[in-house]
Amino acid sequence: MTEEPQAKGRPTSPGERGKQLVVVANRLPVSWIERESPGRQYGWETSPGGLVSALLPILRERAGAWIGWSGAAGQAPEPFDHQGIRLRPVQLSAEELELFYLGFSNATLWPLYHDSVRFPEFRRSWWRSYVDVNQRYAEEAARSLEDGGTVWVHDYQLQLVPAALRERCPNAHIGFFLHIPFPPGELFAQLPWRRQLLEGLLGADVVGFQTELGRRNFVTAAVRYADARRIDDEVLEWRGRRIVARSYPISIDFTAFAELGADPAVRSRSEEIRDRLGRERKIILGVDRLDYTKGIDKRLKAFETLLARRVNSDLPSPVLVQIAVPSRELIPDYAEIRERVESYVGQINGEYGTLGRAPIEYHYKSIDQRELAAWYLAADVLAVTPLRDGMNLVAKEYPATRVDGDGVLVLSEFCGAAHELVDALLVNPHDVDGMAHSFERALSMDEEERRTRMGSLRDQIASTDVYAWAEGFLEDLNR
Repeated sequence: MTEEPQAKGRPTSPGERGKQLVVVANRLPVSWIERESPGRQYGWETSPGGLVSALLPILRERAGAWIGWSGAAGQAPEPFDHQGIRLRPVQLSAEELELFYLGFSNATLWPLYHDSVRFPEFRRSWWRSYVDVNQRYAEEAARSLEDGGTVWVHDYQLQLVPAALRERCPNAHIGFFLHIPFPPGELFAQLPWRRQLLEGLLGADVVGFQTELGRRNFVTAAVRYADARRIDDEVLEWRGRRIVARSYPISIDFTAFAELGADPAVRSRSEEIRDRLGRERKIILGVDRLDYTKGIDKRLKAFETLLARRVNSDLPSPVLVQIAVPSRELIPDYAEIRERVESYVGQINGEYGTLGRAPIEYHYKSIDQRELAAWYLAADVLAVTPLRDGMNLVAKEYPATRVDGDGVLVLSEFCGAAHELVDALLVNPHDVDGMAHSFERALSMDEEERRTRMGSLRDQIASTDVYAWAEGFLEDLNR
């Protein structure tokens, strides 16, 4: 394939250069792509996303490596270089994908850490596979690491890696960042392996969380269930070592999204969307992975309530565009939520639609970043209403793309982004009537208030972008 351009990114500070950095994540920052036309093309392509965009430039300058799964079961590819980064694939068998990934990671930890929105399952066979796979990631990291090097481990699938790596590399600087919420004590206490998970995390020097609430939950659990000692609000002592526990709210590449928002081709595409849906209609947009934590079904009920209130109104009916990105389709709970969402969509369109015009436009597919930016520009309102979410970067991408300074963000109180984006319209996603009222308020908000709120949101996101997030964490880790 044609070689990809180097990813953009803010350079690391001079003091960091030369210090080795190894990133350990569930997935590699690339995907294997095969295209049939024009001609047969295949090869590794960089995956989209803020984490990859932020870390690749840092890894490039620090002689770094990235350890993760390639995305295919069976024999792992040999280590290879991509855009100046050494990639070291970890092997996962089909059975391990079933037990470690679909099982313990996504049917035990995921629901438990999201306020038990679904009841978590506790299976010993899943736990044993989780331990084995985490040990394998730690072994691969140890092989890649120079004495005294720095390792940054990411997310809930790999919570045992810090301690396992500490045993192999006692002089390493080890950081861990949890991208999802850390649950309150009464929920975390249910986990049969709570001490082992906490001890795994306490192998790190710095443990990072999206919010202060998650950090406090972890500190409380570590003291209660792993015999850690609290030194101060952000420092624990455990087995003779000090561990910093701090919140680092993750963000996006603000400049990249602002550039998309100003791109003539993207803006032209957004105008096509507006023309097709009807210039006189207001657009509410939802963009979510099809996950039971995202509250899409409750959002649909709130929109139905809004439509019922406006039946006798002379105002044009709004349109809700729901983009549902396929996710974990092999897990029964995900198939169930898809069936429920699509049933609601059909029911609401059948009751409130007219010939040639439906109140809900539903897309079950992934879309690329440029197309997503066009939808952001077309939407009068973005609805981000998860039941629980660690951060939710869609809530930050929408304001960043809105270079015209207009638009309204409706945001769940139970989303990590709500702690920063206080000028959004905050809602309780369990309160269907309250959410319908917020939709009505967003649709009727005057231009001055819209622009004031959007300007504040954009300023907040621009001042704390993903590069500042990565630099802040690594500065603390390398002190």
